[in-house]
Amino acid sequence: MNTILKKLWPEALRSKSSVAIIVTVAVLLELIFIVEYMFARKGIREEVEHRAETELRVKNLEIQKVMVAVETAISNTLWAAERSLDQPDSLYAACRRMVEQNPTIVGAGLMFRADYYPQKGHWFEPYVARRSDGTIEEAQIGSASHNYLEAEFYQNGIRAGRGRWSEPYYDNAGAKMMLCTYTIPVHDSKGETVALLGADVSLNWLSSVINANQIYPSSYNVVISRTGKVMVGPDESLIMRSTIQEITASSTDTTTRYINRQQMSGASGHQDITDLGGEEVSVFYAPVDGETGWSMSVVCNKREIYAELREVSLYLSLLMLAGLVLLGYIIYRAARSARSLQRATTEKERIDSELRVARTIQESMLPKTFPPYPERDDVGIYALLVPAKEVGGDLYDFHIRDEKLFFCIGDVAGKGVPASLVMAVTRSLFRSVSAHEDQPETIVTAMNEAIADMNESDMFVTLFVGVLDLTTGQLRYCNAGHEEPLLVGKSVGLLPTKNNIPIGLMPGWNYEGQETLIYPGTVIFLYTDGLTEAENRSHDQFGKQRMVKTAQQTLRTGEPCNTETLIKLQTEALHQFVASAEQSDDLTMLAIQFKKDVGGKA
Repeated sequence: MNTILKKLWPEALRSKSSVAIIVTVAVLLELIFIVEYMFARKGIREEVEHRAETELRVKNLEIQKVMVAVETAISNTLWAAERSLDQPDSLYAACRRMVEQNPTIVGAGLMFRADYYPQKGHWFEPYVARRSDGTIEEAQIGSASHNYLEAEFYQNGIRAGRGRWSEPYYDNAGAKMMLCTYTIPVHDSKGETVALLGADVSLNWLSSVINANQIYPSSYNVVISRTGKVMVGPDESLIMRSTIQEITASSTDTTTRYINRQQMSGASGHQDITDLGGEEVSVFYAPVDGETGWSMSVVCNKREIYAELREVSLYLSLLMLAGLVLLGYIIYRAARSARSLQRATTEKERIDSELRVARTIQESMLPKTFPPYPERDDVGIYALLVPAKEVGGDLYDFHIRDEKLFFCIGDVAGKGVPASLVMAVTRSLFRSVSAHEDQPETIVTAMNEAIADMNESDMFVTLFVGVLDLTTGQLRYCNAGHEEPLLVGKSVGLLPTKNNIPIGLMPGWNYEGQETLIYPGTVIFLYTDGLTEAENRSHDQFGKQRMVKTAQQTLRTGEPCNTETLIKLQTEALHQFVASAEQSDDLTMLAIQFKKDVGGKA
């Protein structure tokens, strides 16, 4: 008997120790679960905020894409309308083209001031509408029953004196649906405002964009106008019939009224409130960019946000019993996470290495040996390119053919790898086209067609192309939306340029070229907006005035300006201005000096 007790006693002790360990681990796991529950709740909240903010940004971009397309279309039509004021019946054609070429626009027309065309009557509003079956109809809809002169969009559009989005309204004369109108003033040859050119956009697209891809099944989005009217919301009976102030008038929650004020003022943020049904909800709100005055909000039910977390809390006691298994699983996951982190680190190092190689390849594409033509005494060239990231979207290039210097400078909209790819294509196109074309406008036109044809990402390039005759000093050039070059000779001044659009935006654009005579000793200084728009820590910009003032320093010695000296002076002035502020955009400068005497002496 004693022998049996002696054998069982140590096992009992071991059993108690195991129980103690299990209990201790269970208690620790319980504490861990409590802490994890708290952090999980916080993490879910942060994730919801991130998703809501992302949702607002995405919806904002989708709305902006439509609005920018409408604003661009109406701006491109304005010149045609102003040129046709003496032929009122021809105005239908301009409106018809705008409706046919822009699926978003359901109607377009011009609203002339009272009695502008006496033969047309007191009201004259030529209007073109797209019907639901796809047909296009033209009509003069101005009348006493449709007195647009008293409409909000007409009166406020005239007062604004610029492009403006109207308050949403129901049009029972033209498009016959709920609309929002973008108007822009039309001026006669004397500069007087004689009409408004307007494009109507149906609010049906807005509802489909806003209500797509909700964060949670019960969440919903709301869009209000600048006056607080509900444009999109969960209750269709309230749309364009009530304001958010009227809807929430019975609420005693002061936070609700605060959100209303914030949205009406164009602010962004998020708040937790109790809605009219007594549910606790989180409201995330932000303004719609542009001139609309609209505000969007995403409303999420907190009960639904934390539903899964509450369900998890019910199983905490069961998880405690499975503590040892869970502990092993946690160790496994920790090891797995460590391996994932190691793989991520290795991948990051690989990407960094590839970016360094990409930068080396990109730099090798551009001329970087200066002087590039040491055997010539009729031209001097110097350039500098400093990308804001590993790779950039700025470019410059030059080459000599048939005693003509072909040169260009450009800036791709955007930064990083996408911009660098467009930059490489643009530089290659310049080399290819300028190898057999002499006219800058022809070169730019060919490059625009090529870029626009493959531009699925809506990227564009501001570009300046010049051809300098090294025997006469005659400069032919074409500016596609780029900064005006600086001429530094006996004085300093900007080279006049015409308003051509950047390449890649619109195929078929008719680019206009210009020409001027460059006197011996004059330096053509080209640059990107990385110079003029560079900011210091106070967000002040370097600006063209400082650039011109810096260039004038080269004239104090009385000697002709030197290309390398000019760029170094601009670089030093820029560094002193921005100080320790981080570079936000690619910086490129190209200086070309014509040295040959027009009489033939170098």
